[in-house]
Amino acid sequence: MTEVTYHIVEHDGGFAYKVGDVFSETFPSRQEALEAAQAAAAEQQVPGSTEGIRYQDGGGQWHDETADGSDRPVAKVVED
Repeated sequence: MTEVTYHIVEHDGGFAYKVGDVFSETFPSRQEALEAAQAAAAEQQVPGSTEGIRYQDGGGQWHDETADGSDRPVAKVVED
């Protein structure tokens, strides 16, 4: 199972949550960034519906797959 970690960090004169190299918007306080990260993490774990997806890879080939809506990552929030 995939795991996604939200980190609370200082950013642009305030605080943000970060997943990988991507920052959220900036919040005035650490507490507000923490609450936003907790909400985002909870939402990410909500199951969806099973859908057919189609995408093109880097070589120009098209692929058709089925995305299982119950295959959700485990999301956690870490205060750095």
